[in-house]
Amino acid sequence: MLKATLETIAKIVGGTLVTTSMKDKIIEGVSTDTREIQVHNLFIPLVGEKFDGHNFAFDAVKKGAVATLWDKRHPTPYLDAGIIIVDNTLQAYQKLASSYLKATGAKVVGITGSNGKTGTKDILASILKEIFRVHNTAKNLNNEIGVPKTIMEMDLDDEVVVLEMGMERFGEIKTLTNIARPDIAVITNIGDSHLLELGTKENIARAKFEILEGLKPDGVFIFNNDDEVLREVIKEYTITQKVIKIGTREDSDVIIRPIRSDEEGSSFSIGEYAYSIPFIGKHQIYNASVAITIAGLLGMNYGDIVRGLSRVKLTGMRMELMHLSSFDVLNDCYKSNPQSLTSCIETVYTMKGYKNKILILSDMLELGENERKLHFSVGEKIDRNKIDYVICIGDLAKEIYNGANRNFNVNNLFHFETNEEVVNKVRELISEDTLIMVKGSRGMKLEKIIEMLKEI
Repeated sequence: MLKATLETIAKIVGGTLVTTSMKDKIIEGVSTDTREIQVHNLFIPLVGEKFDGHNFAFDAVKKGAVATLWDKRHPTPYLDAGIIIVDNTLQAYQKLASSYLKATGAKVVGITGSNGKTGTKDILASILKEIFRVHNTAKNLNNEIGVPKTIMEMDLDDEVVVLEMGMERFGEIKTLTNIARPDIAVITNIGDSHLLELGTKENIARAKFEILEGLKPDGVFIFNNDDEVLREVIKEYTITQKVIKIGTREDSDVIIRPIRSDEEGSSFSIGEYAYSIPFIGKHQIYNASVAITIAGLLGMNYGDIVRGLSRVKLTGMRMELMHLSSFDVLNDCYKSNPQSLTSCIETVYTMKGYKNKILILSDMLELGENERKLHFSVGEKIDRNKIDYVICIGDLAKEIYNGANRNFNVNNLFHFETNEEVVNKVRELISEDTLIMVKGSRGMKLEKIIEMLKEI
């Protein structure tokens, strides 16, 4: 928790302390949300498209905040609290977080990529907690507000912080990496997410490569050497820091050799050591390999790494196998793009012990002008010999339906407009030993279908 005088905070954020009589007043922690405000907090009123935190300053003080930052474009209020005028409250928040992170002295790991950020973060944090005090991104706090929030929730004696860095357009990773100044920077892979904003996979990669701008001079850059786009785009950069290529390719610095991947998990080797992870999906081998490599860089031994792997708990709605009353659900509702969807379907192919496999698929959002073609392409690749039924919901998912229609019998393929129609069809199709995979972009809110399935 940050503890500092108002005078010190004003200097850090480049602001003006209006209430000079309170310059020695000490704040303890910060908050941007009056619902979470604590006594002695510094309140930071952020401005969004649909809200203005300045309107809640009086509530913040009433609940115990001793001071507030204040955007100079807003009239200075009469508050029984300290007031620091700044040019921009969000930027001031980011400066404060960056300064606090530096004061902790913690090693910083920054992770970006189209897929695998959260899985890699979860695995890495679990391993590192075997010997370090670790703080990491919670939920989806990986943007210009979430990263500062994650940092400000650190304890001063935390030794490592693992930060996810998300983006939708150019410049966003640059902002995050300059706040965090990572010691180790990772790009997991490049997919089709954000094509709507960035146009090409190469541009998505360039936006991710912005993470290098904040990488410390003596830092380490790690990337997926099996990703063709990353291998090509990296040629555009002169990287003075140490670079580690991870992948199954023989020219990788860390060579992954997969052994097994099924519904019980995966096993693989790196060098002379073998590892097992209890997670569904071959892609988790890449996530775990990155985590293992970073743990090694930080001095961890094989025994500690293996123990950390055995204790990993993955963030929910990401390849989460749920055992319901008479059937199982593979819940991957958090996000979807062609790469992650294809990977999930391939995982379902490998899962044994099920006589009946059903896919519930919804729209993949933000894919740009080729979105319908990309949906169609995924649909036509679904193997009718390994999947019994495909149920699609959503406008774009109609193209998954159209693609799958090239291979599937009309009695095994469905498209609906509502959740209720989907669940009613599932009731008809469920038989002994059924597995249902549910996947779509976060905006489609497929968790509502999951909740309805629980009632069957």
